[in-house]
Amino acid sequence: MEGNAIVARITQVRGIGRWTVEMLLIFKLGRMDVLPVDDFGNRKGFVRAYGFSEMPKPKEILAHGERWRPYRTVASWYLWRAAYE
Repeated sequence: MEGNAIVARITQVRGIGRWTVEMLLIFKLGRMDVLPVDDFGNRKGFVRAYGFSEMPKPKEILAHGERWRPYRTVASWYLWRAAYE
């Protein structure tokens, strides 16, 4: 199944949100094109890596992340790393 279809299907279960499914896609299913834009670590890493003065909106990260396709998961790993260095 396509990533968005998996997110849509699993988030129908009460208590499971988009972030949870994205982590499942990355860490259990090994998908290489997942960009969890609502993740605090990703947003914080984006601020540090690109010199923003405030947290960007998820839509801004998603638009910027198009250039990382089809390896947005790898970009997420680097953003997480930048957030906590």
